[in-house]
Amino acid sequence: MANRFRGFLPVVIDVETGGFNSKTDALLEIAAVFVDFNDGGLLTRGETVRYHVRPFEGANMEPASLAVNGIDPDHPLRPAIDERDALQRVFRAVRSEVRRNLCQRAVLVGHNAAFDLGFLNEAIERSAIKRNPFHPFSCFDTATLCGVAFGQTVLARAVTAAGFTWDEGSAHSAAYDAEITADVFCEIVNRFQPVYQTTVRD
Repeated sequence: MANRFRGFLPVVIDVETGGFNSKTDALLEIAAVFVDFNDGGLLTRGETVRYHVRPFEGANMEPASLAVNGIDPDHPLRPAIDERDALQRVFRAVRSEVRRNLCQRAVLVGHNAAFDLGFLNEAIERSAIKRNPFHPFSCFDTATLCGVAFGQTVLARAVTAAGFTWDEGSAHSAAYDAEITADVFCEIVNRFQPVYQTTVRD
């Protein structure tokens, strides 16, 4: 892994939020999906960690965004935890995988990754977390990668073009979106593996 991605560990992140403004809108869900190479040298999806997040004090939540992701922040059975706690739990798992893969740092993989990275970085700043395992600005954007590999940038269309099944009923949950994004990312990496191997030999 360290050799393939120049010392970085790709970790697929998806967030569900109360809007589009990372500075003012609530972080409501976060999921991280790990990837690993199997014995045949193919990148595959691994473990998922996911947390429901309690909105930070004063957070804005747009009704239109909540209608899309189906989240009721005040539902009595919603197992939400504080933002700082959620981030620390995710980061512990990420650091463990970074060490296991002999990497130096994690790099965020996301569909329209700047959105997820923006919310992640703002939550880190609000929570005053000092040890961030992710690169603060570098990322792998699967919207761009899917545009190159499949001619599609919308996640649902890219998933279909890659040969996977898109489940509209499960979409817009952090875990599902992160897992299907991980599947597409792995597919792209595996398709380009012969190019990488040729480059390394040369």
